Amino acid sequence: MNPRLDQPLRLGTRRSKLAMSQSGHVADAVRAITGRPVELVEITTYGDVSREHLAQIGGTGVFVTALRDALLRGEVDFAVHSLKDLPTAQPEELVIAAMPLREDPRDALVARDGLTFEQLPDGARIGTGSPRRTAQLNHYARALGKRIETVAIRGNVDTRIGFVRDGELDAVVLAAAGLNRIGRGDEATDLLSVDSVLPAPGQGALAVECLASDAELIASLAELDDLNTRAAVTAERSLLAALEAGCSAPVGALADLLADGQVVNEMRLRGVVGTLDGSTLVQLSTTGPVPQSYDEAMALGRELADEMLAKGAAGLMGERSL
Repeated sequence: MNPRLDQPLRLGTRRSKLAMSQSGHVADAVRAITGRPVELVEITTYGDVSREHLAQIGGTGVFVTALRDALLRGEVDFAVHSLKDLPTAQPEELVIAAMPLREDPRDALVARDGLTFEQLPDGARIGTGSPRRTAQLNHYARALGKRIETVAIRGNVDTRIGFVRDGELDAVVLAAAGLNRIGRGDEATDLLSVDSVLPAPGQGALAVECLASDAELIASLAELDDLNTRAAVTAERSLLAALEAGCSAPVGALADLLADGQVVNEMRLRGVVGTLDGSTLVQLSTTGPVPQSYDEAMALGRELADEMLAKGAAGLMGERSL
């Protein structure tokens, strides 16, 4: 008998209820594939303990660094991340071995009295910690001829929804995927159409990461990979990386797979950047064949980013010094 079959695989995860739920699903799948036990190793990240807003403490990477450090030190064998939390630059020592089938990428509104976004009263107070959501929600409200007040919030799902239950806010906006994964999708009072609010690049997708040198584990985890999800989020993240280099505006992006009957034959990539008050958005899209390689998906994102920068995306919140 292979002695490794008795040896548990250690899966590094953040401690939040959502992270534990996501990691638990992946652990079940890896147990089924490998026949080995999988134990969850809870790791506290700086993003979990800091109460400052994400933009002030370094953005998305604050949830990732501690997990990656544990991988590099050999304390865990693999880790599960929300893909939208991953910086676009990938460390050479690590590899994203799997991107499982994506959950619903949309943003969800949880509002008092069961209200949809369009039913919210003028001046409604909406909680979000995301500049991307702030820009697009303000733009959406303007299109409806009303004004909203966005309130910066942090915290887990319970904390955020609690602001609505306690009457402090009229609504909060969360990722639909997160609500679904912890069994609370029915608490959303509105799912925001991607025609009005584009999600964060990679929203709803997971990244399963391990050491680039662990060929056996990479091969096992690859069975969880969904090729269409990987093509879509790679294009979205390529767009984000290209815009991050020349633009400090908050970015929304979504790659849709377009089917002719049962055959998926095209991908549409949409991107948006805007001013926080929603007064100006640059929103463009491109459609082409479904990328068949990493390089093709990267090229699709870069091309759309170049078009958006040419249309003035960089000037919306001041150009970054390169």
